[in-house]
Amino acid sequence: MIFAETKLKGAFIIDLEKKEDERGFFARTWCQKEFAEQGLMTNFVQGNISYSKNKGTLRGMHYQVAPHAEVKLVRCTREAIYDVLLDIRPESPTFKQWLSIEMTAENHRLVYIPEGVAHGFQALAEDTEVVYQMSQFHHPESARGVRWDDPAFRIEWPIRQVILSNQDASFPFFEG
Repeated sequence: MIFAETKLKGAFIIDLEKKEDERGFFARTWCQKEFAEQGLMTNFVQGNISYSKNKGTLRGMHYQVAPHAEVKLVRCTREAIYDVLLDIRPESPTFKQWLSIEMTAENHRLVYIPEGVAHGFQALAEDTEVVYQMSQFHHPESARGVRWDDPAFRIEWPIRQVILSNQDASFPFFEG
């Protein structure tokens, strides 16, 4: 795996090191030893899958607060997403900054999202699927979110006509 730290401290884009031949390729998407060598968390306790039927579906911006703050390892396994990470750690030098990554089933890219970074994505195609590994169990009382269109961040989403859940549409504007 090839680890590239992003402008958001502790967030990494991970590209696969493919072993290719006439049949296709083989690659690791997880290796505890390689993650530990990068100083990354290696204890994932839950796996999730997200399926978006419609192009433009937007999920986010989600995070969990301490003591249930979570690290996420995310990969698009079907179609494509516009993935967004938003640094909401007040002590971080990149506080209130965001970055986007286009992740597709074809590029096999993963993103490692540290604690304190909110996460969301928009489906760029019909029938999009995303797989997550989580460092914490889902804890509803610790679940939080900020608005996807909060003017404090000015996140640039590629598809203006979004499809949101009622929960995501009701998230508050960021106060911090």
